[in-house]
Amino acid sequence: MTPDYDLAVVGGGPAGVAGALTASLAGLGVVLLDSAARLGGQYFRRPADGFRAGRPGALHHGLDRFARQCDRLAARADVLTGHRVWSVEREGSALAVRCAEGDREERPRTITARGVLVATGAYDRPLPFPGWDLPGVITAGGAQALLKGDLVVAGSRVVVAGTGPFLLPVAAGLAAAGAHVLGAYEAGGRLGLAAHPFLAAGRAAEALGYGLRLARHRVPYRGRRAVVEAHGDDRLTHVTIARLDRDWRPVSTRTVECDTLACGYGFIPRIDLLVQLGCAVRDDHGDPAVVVDAGMRTGVPGVYAAGETTGVGGALLAEVEGRIAGRAAAADLGRRVPPDPVLSRRRDRMAAFARALRQAYPVRPGWQGWLREDTLVCRCEEVPLSAVREALELGAADARSVKLLTRAGMGWCQGRMCGYTVACLTRDALPVTRRAIAEPVRLGDLAAWPRPADDPASPDDGPASPEGRSR
Repeated sequence: MTPDYDLAVVGGGPAGVAGALTASLAGLGVVLLDSAARLGGQYFRRPADGFRAGRPGALHHGLDRFARQCDRLAARADVLTGHRVWSVEREGSALAVRCAEGDREERPRTITARGVLVATGAYDRPLPFPGWDLPGVITAGGAQALLKGDLVVAGSRVVVAGTGPFLLPVAAGLAAAGAHVLGAYEAGGRLGLAAHPFLAAGRAAEALGYGLRLARHRVPYRGRRAVVEAHGDDRLTHVTIARLDRDWRPVSTRTVECDTLACGYGFIPRIDLLVQLGCAVRDDHGDPAVVVDAGMRTGVPGVYAAGETTGVGGALLAEVEGRIAGRAAAADLGRRVPPDPVLSRRRDRMAAFARALRQAYPVRPGWQGWLREDTLVCRCEEVPLSAVREALELGAADARSVKLLTRAGMGWCQGRMCGYTVACLTRDALPVTRRAIAEPVRLGDLAAWPRPADDPASPDDGPASPEGRSR
């Protein structure tokens, strides 16, 4: 069987677009697939019909440059938006990308390629607390997505809380869009990068810019503070904000009236497809990240990873990694691509900054003290903390056992909202489940692709191997 393309790229964010464009400029036949209606990923999320009002540049750094990359890519490669990839598997010498094409009336489609670059980004990491299932409580990334993707302000009186530098653009963006942002509350210290002054110097201007925007809208930015409870009957009416010690244990509390809470504790790499393929995974400060070499090659021949899948680091690092992956794929597939040490040094410098950020804004264990017995851990299946603790008393020793006993993680989100929490509660090291299906798919479409008899993979082969090459 002759593959349809030299390289298939999954993910249309900064890493995917940069990788696809670089590979196509080197002479490869490239296809890029993305589930959204328009390229951009989460960082460059935009309405499908363009911006209807406002100034898009105020919400996106580097949007014009990214748009030019997309235009160049569209002229050299096939760009397939509205394609949800749910599986990638090897078929002989090629890699088969299984996807669902379209919107309401999805159609099954298979695309084959000699190589695959997975750049599927990351998703929000929430932490549970009493009342986090109330209408009006959303993730920080969700609030940002509404603003960028639809120019919708999440609420009128908003509290932003969590940990990490992402809180600053979320609060500043909501305030600039007209919301009354009552405060941005950082559970860690406000000066998380004080221990890395040389690395932080390059981003000082950006941080100062956000600080000035918050000050202009009179938005207080407080450290060692967190929302530990949300209140209301059928919707959010107010939140309890606690002053925390260094381990995030509440010291004192106060209440703030609001109609919206945007809460986020960093991001978790989305590596479903890569784990499915058997790529090795490493522990990246408590989060799973795929192991790659200097060329963004995984340990599986023909499979590359770039962007947040190799460790959360932001859009600029993702773009650089995408370019490196595109060059490596072109070289591996026979194109003459000279080494680019400048690009590699830039990646190393940005990766060092990303590591420093992850070290500066860790999730401390004290958050587990915010929970009550009736606090929902898994919102999809409505599993309370008491059920998880009962499973542990019955002998459950890991997240998978808790899942089987309580259904935590079996809902629509497939554990993306509660997986981290269950792992922490069970003290599971790094639960990485290998699934044959990475996206919801209809049984009829699934039946159209019978698994080859000699394929050893199964829907749940347990955790991926932690061994492999580090970048």
